[in-house]
Amino acid sequence: MAEQRPEQVLICRSLGKLRRARTLRVHRRAADEEDLVLTTSSRAERADEAASATTRLFLALMKHDDQIRSLVTEVVPEAFPWVRFLPREDVQAFVVELVDALEGAEALRNPAPVAQVITSWRHTAEVHADPELLAVLQRDGDDFGPVPAPGAADA
Repeated sequence: MAEQRPEQVLICRSLGKLRRARTLRVHRRAADEEDLVLTTSSRAERADEAASATTRLFLALMKHDDQIRSLVTEVVPEAFPWVRFLPREDVQAFVVELVDALEGAEALRNPAPVAQVITSWRHTAEVHADPELLAVLQRDGDDFGPVPAPGAADA
């Protein structure tokens, strides 16, 4: 029997772990590379279908009943505790934008728009949580013109 190379041993061990676990995180040593998460295609399909069904059900509820929409606005701080720093009208705007993003993302089967909405509103909440920063940003001031793109040459 031929001796296995180290990378073959690692792959065999990883496959064994993957069979026993739902997912397997593969740590990449290069600082500029993200870790990988391995799973079986059937598990990935089941997770995708469960997320899709949950999203479709939530969207249908939101469209169907005004009381549901009001309730979601009331309970959103349990799912996103940082919304407590937002003014009430911003919490409502976040919910509307989140629902729109969920609907579009579901149609595309791509969660990136939802993540972007959540990240953007979380940053807005961070500003509201810092009274000094909020005061600076709300202050009237001069417009210094367009901001150059990062890495753009100075004119």
